[in-house]
This record gives sequence, structure tokens and C-alpha cells, in this order.
Amino acid sequence: MDAFTAGILQRIQNAEQDLHRALESGDEFLAEVEQSELDDLRRLAAEHGVDPVHEMHRTAA
Repeated sequence: MDAFTAGILQRIQNAEQDLHRALESGDEFLAEVEQSELDDLRRLAAEHGVDPVHEMHRTAA
């Protein structure tokens, strides 16, 4: 796995965790911010041919 792929996957994982925490705490504004960040990261990954779901399952195996 190259550095870009590893980095974007880590950022996606962090954003997912941050979104989950925002939702759990009931902070709607923060949840919207985190969802936007996650959407941007997923779009960036897709533009570079990285499938986060596939890559995360592959690295977990």
C-alpha cells in the first residue's frame, strides 16, 4: 500500500470515528462538519482510484 492510500484511509477512519462521537454527543453542527469532511475524503479517495471499503477489509485480513 502506498503512502497516499494509507494516509487517506487513516483520515477516513478518523473522520468516521469523529462523526460517530459527534452523533453520540448530540452535536448536530459538529456531525454536519464531520460528515462533510468524510464526504470530501471519500470523493478524494475515489478520484485517485482508492475504494476505502475494499482497502480497509483487505488490510484487516
